[in-house]
Amino acid sequence: MIDVVVLFFLLGVFARLVGSDLRLPEALYETLSIYLLLAIGLKGGLELSRQPLATLAPEVAACIALGFVIPLALYPLLRALKLPAVDAAALGAHYGSVSVVTFAVASAAVARAGLPAESRAALWVAVMEAPGLVAGILLARRAQRRDDAATAGAGVAAGQGWGALAHEVLFGKSVLLLLGGLAIGAVAGDAGVAPIAAVFLDPFKGVLALFLLELGLVAGGRLAEVRRFGAVVLIVGIGVPPVLALAGAATGWLLGLSVGGIALLATLAASASYIAAPTAMRIALPQANAALSITAALGVTFPFNIVVGIPLYIALAQAIAR
Repeated sequence: MIDVVVLFFLLGVFARLVGSDLRLPEALYETLSIYLLLAIGLKGGLELSRQPLATLAPEVAACIALGFVIPLALYPLLRALKLPAVDAAALGAHYGSVSVVTFAVASAAVARAGLPAESRAALWVAVMEAPGLVAGILLARRAQRRDDAATAGAGVAAGQGWGALAHEVLFGKSVLLLLGGLAIGAVAGDAGVAPIAAVFLDPFKGVLALFLLELGLVAGGRLAEVRRFGAVVLIVGIGVPPVLALAGAATGWLLGLSVGGIALLATLAASASYIAAPTAMRIALPQANAALSITAALGVTFPFNIVVGIPLYIALAQAIAR
């Protein structure tokens, strides 16, 4: 049976397709996103408070490496699909980064399936946000250096170099809230978080359902863009995630993760950022086609992962465990 939160997403898509006037107020959407990021961070922080940080070093290193390698691996494929170098680099960066909401849905699905999973998985989300963005920018700048002087002049605008990018990546909303929640949970521990558990932990799935309703409306509105870009976004948006999930699952198996942990890391590897990545790419690569990347990430990959991908990745993790 499909998880109830996925049904909320499908309701949003249907509402947009039939031209309903259903909308969530912008302020509520912003509030829900802040809530989810903090709640995921708090859950991970509680787990951090229960174990030595040194034991997490292999997982952190593996997650950073995985996020950095994904854009490098995708770049030749995207160039073979006739994308300009800067667009290929930017799109690869979106897939090197991760989707927090996809992770939240996968976590709910893993729990619903009764599979054991590492509750510190929120830490993986936080450390996988940035490496793919950096790799994508390095790819774009390397390509620009190979171009002639005129093309190179269309590169990163003045004042939008590494300093601005580092500030956005490290202190942008998503990373700041995730890391802040992790720090608060780790410092406060179970006893400290208990008084706010009824607000931040218990209603999590209900808030996630409302957020997915809004994302369904947004994704439904992106379907016209899918037709505009044609086969490229379909090949990337549907064909790439299962391959990346295999890489994530293999990494999880090598780390000795539980069945649920393997499924979650596979999901993270298969997801694509549509919050942090577009902002970072706008700063670092303003000449990239932002509509192409956000259509592939949010209009195709996100619905695919929510409806089809996550059950597939859980089945993959179970097969690996057997």
